[in-house]
Amino acid sequence: MTDKNNSGEARTLERVVSAAREVQPASLRLDAYYARNSNGPPTTLELARLAAAMQELKDAREAFDMLFAKRDASST
Repeated sequence: MTDKNNSGEARTLERVVSAAREVQPASLRLDAYYARNSNGPPTTLELARLAAAMQELKDAREAFDMLFAKRDASST
């Protein structure tokens, strides 16, 4: 059972790390856009990519928090 829990924890943590890795370049692309074009809005695609990456990071973090809340609850 411990190996299964550790495997689930590892997958959940990897999801958080992967999502964070997606947010960073999307954010950097927007930063670069604003450095070049301070007069107009970024493209819908750039905004959608950042929004999707941020949503996945939020979802992954919530899954991570739930996993550890369950683990902590079961250990008491």
